Amino acid sequence: MMTRRKNEDGWTSAQTLSEALPFIQRYAGKTVVIKFGGHAMGSPELTQNFANDMVLLRQVGIRPVIVHGGGPQIGKMLERLSIKSEFVDGLRVSDIETVEVAEMVLSGGINKALVQAINAAGGKAVGLSGKDANLITARKLREDLGFAGRPVATDVTVLDTLAANGFIPVISPISAGEDGASYNVNADTAAGVIAGALGASRLMLLTDIEGVMDKDKNLLTNLSTIDARGLIKDGTAQGGMIPKLETAISAVEDGVDAVVILDGRRAHGLLVELFTDQGAGTLIG
Repeated sequence: MMTRRKNEDGWTSAQTLSEALPFIQRYAGKTVVIKFGGHAMGSPELTQNFANDMVLLRQVGIRPVIVHGGGPQIGKMLERLSIKSEFVDGLRVSDIETVEVAEMVLSGGINKALVQAINAAGGKAVGLSGKDANLITARKLREDLGFAGRPVATDVTVLDTLAANGFIPVISPISAGEDGASYNVNADTAAGVIAGALGASRLMLLTDIEGVMDKDKNLLTNLSTIDARGLIKDGTAQGGMIPKLETAISAVEDGVDAVVILDGRRAHGLLVELFTDQGAGTLIG
C-alpha cells in the first residue's frame, strides 16, 4: 500500500522550486489521467485554473489526458427540456432521449469549452469522445439503466499519437456500442479504463468533496484496494462515491500506480498532490 504524509493545511504549504523538482522529475515522461467534473466545471475561475494546471503539466514533461464529466450540466439541460431523470447506485438511468442530451452537452458544449480554455492558456488541446478512433467500445451496463454503458474494449492509439506530438487530449465519455447505439459511460469509469490502457502513473478523480470519508465524515488519506472494497461493502461509500471507488480498484488492478480522489473545487489541488509531499484528498494504491 502506498502512503504519504499530509499535514492539516496541505493546501497552503509553500514549496520552493528546488523542493518541487524531485516530484516533477518523478512524473516527467509519465502519463497522468485526470477526470474533471462536478461543480468545478461550472466555475469559470476554477476551469481556468484547471486549464493553466494542464498546460503546466505538459510544459514540465508530463503527459496529461483529461476525461470530463458534466452531470450537473446534463441535469440542467434535461430539466429545461422537461425530461425526467433518475439515478440508481450513483449512475444516471439513460433512455434514448437522455443519451442524446448527454451527448449534446458532453461532446458538444463542455468538451469544446474545455479545449478552448486549455488552448487559451497556451496549450494544444484536442477534443475527442469515446466514439473517436474506437477509443471506447461499450455495451449496456444493466437493463434497468437503459443506455448507460460499460466499456468492453479500449484502443488508445489515438491518445499515444496525440501525446507524442505535444497535444493534450480532452475526452467526452460518450461511446459507441457494438450494436451501433450511443452509450453514456460514467466519466470516472471511462477515465479508469483509459488510465489502465495507457499504463498511467496516476489517475486523478476530481470531485466535489475533499476525498473519501469514513462513517464519521473524517477524511481517509490512504486506502488499499482491500480497504476501498470494505467501504463499499459496509455501506460507508454511497451514491457517486461507489463508482469512484470501483474505478480506483479496477485501475490499480490494471496497472495504474495509484489513484487519487480529491476536491476539484480547490484551486491547484492537483498540483499540491503531484508536486508536494503533503498530498491532497485520498490516495488509493
